[in-house]
Amino acid sequence: MEWFVAEDYSLGRLLVTEGLAAIYLVAFLGAVHQFRPLVGSDGMMPIPRFLRAVPFARAPSVFHFHYSDRFFAAVAWTGAGLALATLLGATQFMPLAACMLVWLVLWILYLSIVNVSQIWYSFGWESLLLEAGFLAIFLGNSSVGPPILVLIAVRWLLFRLEFGAGLIKMRGDKCWRDLTCLYYHHETQPMPGPLSWYFHRMPKRLHRLEVLGNHFAQLVMPFGLFAPQPVAAIAAAVMIITQLWLVASGNFSWLNWITIVLALSVIPDSVFEMVVPVSLPEGSSSAPLYFVVLVVAVTALVVVLSYWPIRNMISHGQRMNASFNSWHLVNTYGAFGSVTKVRYEVIVEGTSDSAITAQSEWKEYEFKGKPGDVNRRPRQFAPYHLRLDWLFWFIPISPGYADPWFPAFVERLLRNDRDTLKLLRHNPFPDAPPQHVRARLYRYRFTTWKERRETGAWWKREPL
Repeated sequence: MEWFVAEDYSLGRLLVTEGLAAIYLVAFLGAVHQFRPLVGSDGMMPIPRFLRAVPFARAPSVFHFHYSDRFFAAVAWTGAGLALATLLGATQFMPLAACMLVWLVLWILYLSIVNVSQIWYSFGWESLLLEAGFLAIFLGNSSVGPPILVLIAVRWLLFRLEFGAGLIKMRGDKCWRDLTCLYYHHETQPMPGPLSWYFHRMPKRLHRLEVLGNHFAQLVMPFGLFAPQPVAAIAAAVMIITQLWLVASGNFSWLNWITIVLALSVIPDSVFEMVVPVSLPEGSSSAPLYFVVLVVAVTALVVVLSYWPIRNMISHGQRMNASFNSWHLVNTYGAFGSVTKVRYEVIVEGTSDSAITAQSEWKEYEFKGKPGDVNRRPRQFAPYHLRLDWLFWFIPISPGYADPWFPAFVERLLRNDRDTLKLLRHNPFPDAPPQHVRARLYRYRFTTWKERRETGAWWKREPL
């Protein structure tokens, strides 16, 4: 059954499975540490309330059968444990069926979390991890050769991820077409990183080159993924370099890292061995019949479900980051179809005064990732995802994003809710909760080179 095995891709397969295991680990640990204040029984958007309103068919999840905060924690810790074991190589030495079962459980557990966590898990990289994680079930381990059909499905996922993002840009904000979007993006992106200030201060001609490079990587190179080697490997390498540039310039959860991981599957072992002197056995060319049948069936499923993403990509009304089924299989992707030109930040403050006067002292709540203190340098958090910080970025753009959870967030500040305060960097009221809380809107911009030298500040802001 030589047609079934992709010779020279054992190392690429290993890097994909190890990379996905690492991302699963980060995702499950993020769920462990953030779920109680966000979606726990006493959270801002409680899962029990959601389960009463939404049936299993619309949101498949193990939590439809039972929910408690303790059970959610058990699910998340189980996922983290299995991901860590996989990352350490345990599944490589298991029987093939056991390895597939581990990946299946990882996918079911994370799907269960995503489908009930509402707006907090509404980002495209959740579906991306689920789709890639589903394909990983059928990649096999060292006991069999890499199945060529699944590797092609991985390339098809990478194609949709990159080409869809390129199309949404060209159809969206005109600044992508006149090459000026990155005049603004590094400053106005959801969560700038430690180098974002320097990226923003690059000369404008370099920003235009950044946009051109992005268009080349997302609109031209995806077609190279299906060309013969070494063209496919070159296309993947261009995507990896582009994604590393994005990793350095901001915080986008695990979006960039999972793209890199998928691209590694395109590079043959012979190319890796030119850089790192490592070789792996190709595995048995005779895969068990049940494995072959499952791989063929999954490939057929991907082909059928691809109808909706293809129709979406060729549509003038292209949707960005959409799932066409409740299992998050074969989705459509895209990012930053429009770029905000001005940065606005909602700053939350509290006071201990029972009666508010002109002399009342207001103290700011400091968040871990989103801008607040102008003298604090942006931090690197990705691939870890600070969900509360990210949703704060959307409030000035579309206040409706805050309707389901912002009043509940404020109410928890007024009682110094311990779990909610763990999401923040600093609680200005450690001894007793504030008497009043307010939210103020500011315009933020990066300081200039001169302002940075004179004040040491990274940001300059004005209250609106």
